[in-house]
Amino acid sequence: MPSASPRPAGPRNGSAGTGSERPLGGPWLVTGYDGRLTAYVHVEDALLRWTQTSVGGARWEGPEHLPAKGITHLSVVHGRDRYAHFLGLRTRPRADGWSHVDVMYATQYQTARPMTQWHALGNPYKEIAKFAEVGAPVGAVTPDGALHVCVPTGPGGVALRREDTKGTWGAWAGIPAAAGVTDGPAPAATSTGVVEVLVPTRVSAVRLAQAKPGGALDRGDEAGVVPVPGSVTPLETAPGRITYYLTDAGGGGVVALRPGSWPLPLGGAPADGRITALRTALDGMDCTVLAVRGITGTVNLGVCATEGEQSGVWWTDTAMRCQGDPSLALDGRGRVVLAALDSDGRPSVARQEDGQGLTLSDWRQI
Repeated sequence: MPSASPRPAGPRNGSAGTGSERPLGGPWLVTGYDGRLTAYVHVEDALLRWTQTSVGGARWEGPEHLPAKGITHLSVVHGRDRYAHFLGLRTRPRADGWSHVDVMYATQYQTARPMTQWHALGNPYKEIAKFAEVGAPVGAVTPDGALHVCVPTGPGGVALRREDTKGTWGAWAGIPAAAGVTDGPAPAATSTGVVEVLVPTRVSAVRLAQAKPGGALDRGDEAGVVPVPGSVTPLETAPGRITYYLTDAGGGGVVALRPGSWPLPLGGAPADGRITALRTALDGMDCTVLAVRGITGTVNLGVCATEGEQSGVWWTDTAMRCQGDPSLALDGRGRVVLAALDSDGRPSVARQEDGQGLTLSDWRQI
């Protein structure tokens, strides 16, 4: 059974927050190849970065300002190679009144090292009049390190662009989804190298998946649940099998969705944000940990046996008021770390303490 302290986040000596810089997204919590955690927060024209000074330690360095001038709708994708990939949109007004909109990406290969320059992936549309219809890009990374970028396109479409094992990008391609696609497709890559995408629509959710690595995305069955846009998160819960956790737009609770199974209600009281999820061993049992901002504005934590949700999910309100969506990661010592922006927009973390189950420390600003 998870437990969490009701104490609000307190500052640490030498800690630095976002100050007057209003957070636009995040936090994103990423475990690097060397086992240290990095936290990112998007502010105007920059990505703020805090890095652990030691593996599993309590001290952080930052914030450092990484360049993100003109980048909006930013997201962070974490691959099995431990690289951090940054995706976003860049809009440049033209003299004729139209705007040039590019999907952009950059990469940080090593913990605390500089990120690459931002590179343009263009726009799925060829007509300038439609460029602005492209929505927020999201991505997934296959085990060979190839980045797959997915964007919603206008009223009811989705497009995908992917790189090969040599880093060469293919062309934008439309995904054969369904009419009425809403914002927020959720791509995922399995440990077996297969990519799939859950595409929310106005009346259901459509799963598209490759039959083999590098193959076409084939349409599967429609799920009998309508996800709240932007709420879906994928998690590999068995080799080659993805479970999608989402907020049900009809019932308002968290739902688990797996291929070939009925949507499984998990309870909880999420707000309209994204659910985050990870797997870890608790008391020797393979467990799934969920985190989401609840309807009261506080971070809620859920724990269940992996693919055993029908046996119950234990939800705990951490009493931490947050902005945006929380983030989960395992540190270099295998402990669960939960990150969120406090009510002042400053990144704070609570970490797993020794003992049975999942007991969290007090929240502390980083």
